[in-house]
Amino acid sequence: MNLPKLRQRLLHTVLLPLLAACGTAFAWAAEPAQDATNAAANTSQTHTSQTNAAADAAIARYLQVQTAGLPGKVTVRMEGRGTAVLPDCEAPEVFLPPGATLWGRVSVGVRCQTERPWTRYVQAHVAVEGSYFVAARAIESGRPLGPGDVTERTGDLSRLPRTVITSAADLAGVVTSNRIAPGAPLRKELVRGVTVIQQGQAVKVVAQGPGFSVSTDAKAMTGATVGAVVQAKTQDGRMVSGVADMHGQVQLAQ
Repeated sequence: MNLPKLRQRLLHTVLLPLLAACGTAFAWAAEPAQDATNAAANTSQTHTSQTNAAADAAIARYLQVQTAGLPGKVTVRMEGRGTAVLPDCEAPEVFLPPGATLWGRVSVGVRCQTERPWTRYVQAHVAVEGSYFVAARAIESGRPLGPGDVTERTGDLSRLPRTVITSAADLAGVVTSNRIAPGAPLRKELVRGVTVIQQGQAVKVVAQGPGFSVSTDAKAMTGATVGAVVQAKTQDGRMVSGVADMHGQVQLAQ
């Protein structure tokens, strides 16, 4: 057999199987390394999730307390990366920066008192689902509001002006101070109270309670709109204070 054919036979019978075996061994060695990398990544993600659970819970508790008095159903969602950006902390403290209000988009502060104290800020959005009033038709300036002038709607109050009217009581006995377009939200600065008591006017001072109603004549010492506090002097010279109602009477507080 000549030399070239001998070399070719050695290549097929010896070297190729040897190279294949080495490749298999290399694959076996690489798989555990890849598994270890994946396991480490999963462990890191799990640790991060567990770490941020404390911050999530602290923020949820804080916002629940701080938004308790808002006029509607409150929904809070974290924006951006949220608490994922925060370092490890077992007892995070949540606070609001000076001047911040829990309305719409807001920065929420989180601090941690550890050997190396830190303070971070995360972004949140506070939505307030509630009722508000809009103009049912065009309302000219100086016109008293009537039942057909307004309609009630429901929506996210945080996307409206802070002065939007949410209570029907704020519309009692008022006139428009500016023209209001149809569908425009009614704001407190767009209406003003109707003057129902003039200074020096003779008025009735009324005291009411369960099962009784007592009234006496008096003289108004100040003018007042509906719902405003007014002072009056009774016929025997006593000074009293009450609230002006839509009928021009002074209702004494009970």
